[in-house]
Amino acid sequence: MKIFEAHITHQVSDFLNDHLKKIISIEKANQKMYDASGILHFFDNNEELVSLKEILSATHTIVEEPDRAEYGDFQTNSDLANKVTLHLSSMKVSPEIVIEPTCGKGNFIIASLRNFKNIKNIFGVEIYKPYIWETKFNIVNFFLANPNANKPEISIVHCNVFDYDFKGIAKIHSNKDVLIIGNPPWVTNSKLGSLNSTNLPKKTNFKNHSGLDAMTGKGNFDIAEFITLTMIETFQNMRGNLLLLVKNSVIKNIVFDQNKNLYKITSIEKHCIDSKKEFNVSVEAALFYCQLNSPATFDCIEFDFYNNQTSYLKFGWLNDKFVSNIDIYIHTKEIDGECPFVWRQGLKHDCSTVMELDKVNGYYVNGLNEEVKLEDGLVYGLLKSSDLKNTVINQTRKFTIVTQKKVGQETKYIKTDYPKTYQYLTQHQANFDARKSSIYINKPLFSIFGIGDYSFKPYKVAISGLYKTFHFTLILPQGNKPVMLDDTCYHLGFDNVEFAVYALILLNSDTTVQFLRSVTFADAKRTFTKEVLMRIDLLELGRILDKQYLAKELIKLNEKYRLNISLELWDNFINEMTPIRESQMTLFG
Repeated sequence: MKIFEAHITHQVSDFLNDHLKKIISIEKANQKMYDASGILHFFDNNEELVSLKEILSATHTIVEEPDRAEYGDFQTNSDLANKVTLHLSSMKVSPEIVIEPTCGKGNFIIASLRNFKNIKNIFGVEIYKPYIWETKFNIVNFFLANPNANKPEISIVHCNVFDYDFKGIAKIHSNKDVLIIGNPPWVTNSKLGSLNSTNLPKKTNFKNHSGLDAMTGKGNFDIAEFITLTMIETFQNMRGNLLLLVKNSVIKNIVFDQNKNLYKITSIEKHCIDSKKEFNVSVEAALFYCQLNSPATFDCIEFDFYNNQTSYLKFGWLNDKFVSNIDIYIHTKEIDGECPFVWRQGLKHDCSTVMELDKVNGYYVNGLNEEVKLEDGLVYGLLKSSDLKNTVINQTRKFTIVTQKKVGQETKYIKTDYPKTYQYLTQHQANFDARKSSIYINKPLFSIFGIGDYSFKPYKVAISGLYKTFHFTLILPQGNKPVMLDDTCYHLGFDNVEFAVYALILLNSDTTVQFLRSVTFADAKRTFTKEVLMRIDLLELGRILDKQYLAKELIKLNEKYRLNISLELWDNFINEMTPIRESQMTLFG
């Protein structure tokens, strides 16, 4: 049965019908409901009281429930909410104030009423009106079924969470034990914006990203992260606890930013749940828990929520380094420094149907299945993340058009030097104009990014940013031309094959693999980023790895891939990586 698009039990429906049918005054109706359920202002206005009485006296019709998953709305089931509050109770958590910033249908509130005996006030905030009613009905139902249960004062408010005055609660109840609990929306600000949602914070670059980072996606943040940080900031000076169900990435970001935020939270824990089982979605999510009003800590212990006896691992800050597994990291921390070579991301053009080509029977074919006639001058072999499976690659399955030697270069030269290519690109100008990223605004025709002198190095060592392979690949020239990589890949470029092979051996060593395992997160959208790869100190790695190991690996590569590389240039390689000042001190020491 539904009323105001909210589920209601027959028990609650009968109760409301019996106790409200003769009441006309909203004040008396609200007092009656306060006495029964502890809910303040059950009715916001007289129209709601009149409408409810009319519906109760009429035949109830079934209303199909809207799908709110696109808004990140994954309602916590009663069983999970109950297990969560029981878990907190077993930790001796006994709040006087319970706050749920996005209370949905109220399952966490009901679970709190069931499992915490000292609650004096409950505050629930929700923007979706049918959920407000369903929460109220569920609370009434709880007290009808449990008439002797503790009955706190309850406020269920129809409001945008970003407009609600949580600071007022913190001020009034500053001396009480608080619990912030709930399941904020699993959605980003840009997603809600595209849905024209009003449940958004004021437009702000709240992490202070640089202009380019903000434009290319880092300015897009998770709504749950914003809500969680708001709750921590607001209530960090109150005695109590916080437990919110969020995506794993949110927890990682909060622990990462704790190094600069210095919030007064400790005992930070991540309790992993099975999102497929609980919500039927393929999202990596967990319960984020911390104690409030405590000396700031900077690491997080990870547990399996269904088996909390032992922890998976501990991640967070160790000294000034952020790591994903502190126990593994300790054994490889000596190579955590700065790579002497600069890792680069591959080409970005956002126009694959035009710019990326296959070769069929000697002809180029684009993503529109058109046969393309081009000069070879601007066409280069291309590798994507899925291609980086072998240890050495000298042939590509795809090709790409490289229109610039560096970012921002004028492209008018193509018309004169490569007329067929220019004609082809011009014919597909609409595809380039349709590119959404603002980085292409006011740039030359057919502009690309991720291009520079480094792109044209003949020898590269590369890794996929997307796959969790911890495997590096040596890329050799194809047809006397350097091979390009797309923007899902990262690479180092070298002028001679010996240096590239030396780097390959170092990067594929067990020491590097274990180090990368300790600083990368398996559920990240990109396992490897430039920031992560730049932490590999190849110079230190080259100094600590045994020379016999290097020679042994070199023999394997030579035999398998018909290379002819020796260690003759090894000292040159080390000198190339050695800072000038250190090199001078060695020379004159």
